[in-house]
Amino acid sequence: MTTSISDAPEDLIRAEALGLGFDACRFTAVTTPWPASARLGEFVEAGRHGEMDWLADTRERRSHPRAMWGEARSAIVVGVNYGPDRDPLAVLAETGKGAISVYAQGDDYHELVKARLKALARWLQVRFGGELKVFVDTAPLLEKPLAEQAGLGWQGKHTNLVSREFGSWLFLGSILTTLDLAPDAAEADHCGSCQACLDICPTRAFPAPYQLDARRCISYLTIELKGPIPREFRASLGNRIYGCDDCLAVCPWNKFAAVAAEQKLAAREALRSPSLADLARLDDAQFRALFAKSPVKRIGRDRFVRNVLYAVGNSGDPALAGAAERLLGDPSPLVRGAAVWALGRLVSLKDFQRLRRASHEADADVLAEWSTPHSARPRGSGDPGVLC
Repeated sequence: MTTSISDAPEDLIRAEALGLGFDACRFTAVTTPWPASARLGEFVEAGRHGEMDWLADTRERRSHPRAMWGEARSAIVVGVNYGPDRDPLAVLAETGKGAISVYAQGDDYHELVKARLKALARWLQVRFGGELKVFVDTAPLLEKPLAEQAGLGWQGKHTNLVSREFGSWLFLGSILTTLDLAPDAAEADHCGSCQACLDICPTRAFPAPYQLDARRCISYLTIELKGPIPREFRASLGNRIYGCDDCLAVCPWNKFAAVAAEQKLAAREALRSPSLADLARLDDAQFRALFAKSPVKRIGRDRFVRNVLYAVGNSGDPALAGAAERLLGDPSPLVRGAAVWALGRLVSLKDFQRLRRASHEADADVLAEWSTPHSARPRGSGDPGVLC
């Protein structure tokens, strides 16, 4: 049922949202056609969603905001600035350290944004009535197209939202409501001829501007992919152990973005550039303790240490070989396989063959790692490479 209200409430809602800690708040109708549905269909039909089956399974519900809730009339779209206080790409040169995506260096933004959205929703219902539903990324609602339609920014060539005020650093949340709210103007595309985000991608995950093949994206590979990362991408990971900020960080619009001032969004020092050697030693309890309240915790210790070991192999530092060797007996075959790959990059052919002979491996995937020819060491390692 549509709920009509008088005395234009948009300014009051926006003021309340900003008072709750949101950095942006805009409005859009959800009764119009939804071009994002066609783009999603093409993405799924091309198989570019990889193992993210939930995208295909919820495709119909994602086809339009009203496919999720037929009563909805308007959307309130909010953003929280999480702009970093230093260059997030600088850590990529520290090959003995791990690079964790900016958004995951502090507390889980889902909880932060959801708590504020619920507070805004409670206030909205008391003040103006109507029915509403709250969304923060985890529900089948295409929030980036919704934010573009509301004027928070536009989807750049890297498919992420870009804001003239906050660059590529906005967490999004939405409220669908039966209220009829005056829509803000949609934002125009301001990418122009720039394609810095496409050029910097280490794995060439963008087949064309405004298109993403998630199967090649480092964020997908290190977070969503449950098994071994395909060999063709491992060297390109560098020391990225959770997500990838390259396409976000290189965007020229970031120069207008202010550093996030909020303490809850601040990076934890322990997660800015953690030691690969230390991370490789984490057992499950230590992993959970280190990443308490962090989104990293959701992928689990084994998948995370898999990523760490690929970074160890890319470090070019033979001193880290011991960190990989210690994990040859790990209970997880995912970890053991990554340890084998890392050793193939760091130790001599003679030592690698010795370790293989001493192995009592029975898992087929790990045995394949032992028997597959390995890439040469990274340049500058002082070794001509290992082929076995």
